Order: sequence, then C-alpha cells, then structure tokens
Amino acid sequence: MVSEMRQTFHRNARADSGQGFTLIELLVVLSIVALLLSISVPKYFHSLDYSKEVILKENLRVVRKTIDQYYSDTGHYPDDLDELVDKKYLRALPVDPITNSAATWVLIAPEDVKLGKLFDLHSGASGATHDGIAFGQL
Repeated sequence: MVSEMRQTFHRNARADSGQGFTLIELLVVLSIVALLLSISVPKYFHSLDYSKEVILKENLRVVRKTIDQYYSDTGHYPDDLDELVDKKYLRALPVDPITNSAATWVLIAPEDVKLGKLFDLHSGASGATHDGIAFGQL
C-alpha cells in the first residue's frame, strides 16, 4: 500500500511539473521581449521618418517634371496645382507626407509674371531631413 502511494505521488508530481511556467521563467521571457523591443522600435520609427522624406522628394520631382511638361505644351506655367489636375497632367494633387496635406505646398511664381503663377513648389513643413536640409529647401 505504501509503494502504491509513492507511485501515485511521483506520477502526480511529474504531471504537475509539466503544466506551467514558474514566475522566474516568465520574468526571463518578458525581459528578453522587452530588450528586443527596446532595440527594434526606435529603428522602426526612424525608418518611417526616412520613408516620408523619400516620398516627399519623389512627389516634388514628379510635380516639377509635370510643371515643365505643362510649360512645354502650353508656353506658360499653370496658375495653381488644380490646373494640372483639371488638364489631366496629374491624377490628383500630391500630398505632402510630412504635413499629411495637399494644401501646405509653398508655390513659387516665375520671375516673369506674364508666364503664369506656378514655376516651382516646396514643402510647407517645418523641420529638416535626417541630412539637416530644411524641408522647405528641397
């Protein structure tokens, strides 16, 4: 009878030990997860900022090229960005990814006002790129 009780005790002890984690094991796992997050999250946010800069530069390049095409076709510059959309040079107004708005572009007029009102454009966002160049200087 005593040997049966011992066997039952050992069987139950083995079954209990495999059913969960100890507090120390959970703390070790949580500290490893916290360490990995503290390394990866700042890199993630940096990559988001860098991708916005790349999108801004590409939007500026495309719109400037479109303004030049418009000038080649018509002999004058457009009066605003909506004119490029109305005449199907652009499908939609580009959005400034830094300000998340299509209304913050700074429009630059040509030196000869008779040629139109939109010669160039810059971002209206404050701040600078990771290279230190102001967004308005791009």
